[in-house]
Amino acid sequence: MSEEKFYFQSEAAELLQMMISSVYSNKDIFLRELISNASDALDKRRIECLKDSELAENKNPEIKIEIDTDAKTLSVSDNGIGMSRDEIIQYLGTIAKSGTKDFLKAAKDSNTPQELIGQFGVGFYSVFMVAGKVEVITRKLGGSETFKFTSDGDGSFTVEDTEQRSECGTTVKLFMRENSDEGAKNYLDEWTVRDIIGKYSDFISWPIFFKDKIINSQKAIWQRPESEVKDEEYNEFYKHLTHDYRDPLTRIKINAEGSTNFKGLLFIPSEAPFDFFMNPDSGGISLYINRVFIMNDCKDLIPQYMKFVRGVIDSEDLPLNISREILQDEPIIRIIRRSTQRKVFGELKKMLENDREKYAKFWTAFGRVFKEGIAQDHENAKTILSLAIFRTTLNDEWTTLEEYESRMKPDQKGIYCLAGNDNITALEASPKLEPFTSKGYEVLLMTDPIDEFILAQADFILPEGSKDWLNIARDDVTPYSDDEKKANDEKLKELDAEFEPLKKLALEILPDKLESLKPSLTLTTSPACLRDGAGGLSLQMERLMRSAGRIVPPQKRVLEISATHPAVKKLAAIAETDKDMAGDILRVLYEQSVILEGEMPDDPAGFVKRVDKLMTLALGDG
Repeated sequence: MSEEKFYFQSEAAELLQMMISSVYSNKDIFLRELISNASDALDKRRIECLKDSELAENKNPEIKIEIDTDAKTLSVSDNGIGMSRDEIIQYLGTIAKSGTKDFLKAAKDSNTPQELIGQFGVGFYSVFMVAGKVEVITRKLGGSETFKFTSDGDGSFTVEDTEQRSECGTTVKLFMRENSDEGAKNYLDEWTVRDIIGKYSDFISWPIFFKDKIINSQKAIWQRPESEVKDEEYNEFYKHLTHDYRDPLTRIKINAEGSTNFKGLLFIPSEAPFDFFMNPDSGGISLYINRVFIMNDCKDLIPQYMKFVRGVIDSEDLPLNISREILQDEPIIRIIRRSTQRKVFGELKKMLENDREKYAKFWTAFGRVFKEGIAQDHENAKTILSLAIFRTTLNDEWTTLEEYESRMKPDQKGIYCLAGNDNITALEASPKLEPFTSKGYEVLLMTDPIDEFILAQADFILPEGSKDWLNIARDDVTPYSDDEKKANDEKLKELDAEFEPLKKLALEILPDKLESLKPSLTLTTSPACLRDGAGGLSLQMERLMRSAGRIVPPQKRVLEISATHPAVKKLAAIAETDKDMAGDILRVLYEQSVILEGEMPDDPAGFVKRVDKLMTLALGDG
């Protein structure tokens, strides 16, 4: 087939030009990315050979680095899996498949755009920081054709047949640009190349040949004693493994010996990857057997709620030909999984006790997912809950459940908590908090969707001897003593006649929304709030079920109104004499309460019209 010319997407062309023209502080990463890609290709070839016995095993897997100072070229070659013509177009012709637009925005907003390479799958294109043209010559494992990809970063590329390769694998040849910057590195210099490989790629498990000598140790970093490995080496291994540009938050070394022998090196990222919450399959741990790579993202090695953990597990006892399909039934995998869980729990507990600032960073990034383990893992639910931290009404600091209980007032009936939407500011402004904060009680503020489940299952997951959880969104949870509650009830009885017309009107105009309207003496500044109806779903649980695709029948709420608020007292006075006006005000009070719950009114346009009408009346004609 003759040479064909293709064009990158418009965003891809913009990205190429930005990478070529930008001044990057660390251009070395282009070589790290090419070697990592070559290593991945060798890993994939080994796996294909394990799955298909007809494919010849690669007896001498290797990566070669070559420099031609006369031609001003640097080449990185491997005899890995290679690519077909369609794969060239798919993988090399579509830049940043994981999110070009997001990458461009982040790069434009960032002071250090080079750090974003790797986060969005654009590692190969880092070559244009140093090269004016790139050629990729590749042959697919099991294929008979060889193809050449050529691009000079101008927004287009060509693909053509070639005879330049007789075995499977890939060669990436860079035609280096002249660099006139004073002090800039010469990437055609032997010692510069050796230094970069030693820094970034020494841990690659395949031999890297340069000048006919192996220049990397190939010793698995997780097999080496911690005393022999620098923090920088661990961090570079993490970046190679995850393509994250940031250092990890912490690492966990595992060395299990006994009936089951395995080693591991796990990391907790400092921030969630950009697609972490959008992609349910993101995350996982790489599985090795006797230092032979088996698979990436092995979900069976870690529970779903710990999917933020990245790293490697290397087993001495699993068979090399194990498949993904039989992993779940393998007893050794279950042992590794439990041991890994315990290690992660132990590291998180240590971090919680010794470095609260660091733990808060972990919780902000991954607490929402980690807390889902309370619902998924009944065996460890109490442990997860003990590691959970919450915001409260006391201050802006995170607190554990144990710390909260240590501050409870002697007369406090239980652990007061309020679940709501994920906006902590909106939850802090909830009128439901007023009677509790006015009496000096601290309330846990719970903003994650899973929190509603925690409240519903509190009796089963709370540690023995712990206080009951009391959801202050419920109509029957108050901060008052029996004597105070009795006095309030007597005062409200005296107001029955005053508010009866308003109760009747509320049920007439909002029959599908309200179970009842209830005057209250507990609201101190707000005119109204919504309470969960008796025996019905809470608003947060209703929201959670709908997000999961469940069909939920309409739930009626209790509209609690302040019997002492001036506006409410005037409203009660006109409930019989001016039903239209009273009805508009009642609707506005209800819709405002809905907004405070983090929801939108069913009829936003009608809400705005009613507010406009009331403002006009309040301001008068002039």
